[in-house]
Amino acid sequence: MNSKTSATRWVRQIIQQQNSYHASPSGDFIRLDAMENPWSMPKALEQSWLDTLIDLQLNRYPDSVAIELVQRLRAVMEIPDESAIMLGNGSDELIQAILMAIAGNGRTVLAPAPSFVMYEVLARACRLSYVGVPLRQNFTLDMPAMRRAINTHQPAVIFLASPNNPTGTVYQQAEIEEILNLAPGLVVVDEAYHPFVRPESESVIARLADNPDLIVMRTLSKVGLAGIRLGLIAGHADWISELDKLRLPYNINKLTQATASFALDHWQVFQDQIGEICRERDRVYASLSSIEGIEAWPSDANFILFRISDDGATAIHAQLQARGILIKCLHRAGSAMENCLRVTVGRPVENDAFLKELSELLLR
Repeated sequence: MNSKTSATRWVRQIIQQQNSYHASPSGDFIRLDAMENPWSMPKALEQSWLDTLIDLQLNRYPDSVAIELVQRLRAVMEIPDESAIMLGNGSDELIQAILMAIAGNGRTVLAPAPSFVMYEVLARACRLSYVGVPLRQNFTLDMPAMRRAINTHQPAVIFLASPNNPTGTVYQQAEIEEILNLAPGLVVVDEAYHPFVRPESESVIARLADNPDLIVMRTLSKVGLAGIRLGLIAGHADWISELDKLRLPYNINKLTQATASFALDHWQVFQDQIGEICRERDRVYASLSSIEGIEAWPSDANFILFRISDDGATAIHAQLQARGILIKCLHRAGSAMENCLRVTVGRPVENDAFLKELSELLLR
């Protein structure tokens, strides 16, 4: 029997050349690699949450547009009434829908670099050209370079992650406004990490009414609900109605809708956890900055980017894993991320363990 398939004949080369997404290894690790909230739902709320699930009829399809959940999200995130909302099974599904909608020969997607890797992965999968505009050495926007790139490439869509992943940088409102004015097409501001920004950093959600070609993206994954995979985009109804045509039917299941609605009704609990994460972030940053051989960057997210000065990032990453601590290795020789690692802010005891092990490894 011939067991050879025709996959290599029919699957596009650009897909064959990619690597599948692989999550971190299972096991008993201190997990500081995936930008998750380290605290689960408080025990005091668990039974009330479970009670909301009892009457769900899982033999029936969910509300296809999740009306009640959308109303709660609009209220909590202060999304203007005139802006339309579309939900996705995580932000990735929404990014994919945007790129599928604008895909066409000769069209370009543009974003600062480095940034969230799925912008480029999904753009290329949709047969779009992708242009990454390098950030400055301090990971702020290089506005002269952005102006030139927009003028040259006339991008159909520009992605701006603010705060940016993996740098933790927040872009200035004036910079975003200028990009909105220059862009010939859609501008997507990805605010996945906005809950962690300092008070002086505003959301661009308030600017939706004045910018018809602006879409703002949010997620509940980073604030404590990564397991239910819920993202949203908000923007002008003309854009959202077109993108909604690409949304798969019943993409937000009943368990997700019920759990997210419950969480939004108890949002202060998650806000309190976010406050603790931000306090720990500043403490971990100060500690990292004091370690000889490390360069760390300030962050407005729930993670910190840092560089190992002696070309040892890959080894340090592996040695930390061997000691039961998972962080993210971003090292790529010759890139802006050379010898860089990213650590998610965990609980105090987890952060202390990470700092202790890292310090010991660097002193060896």
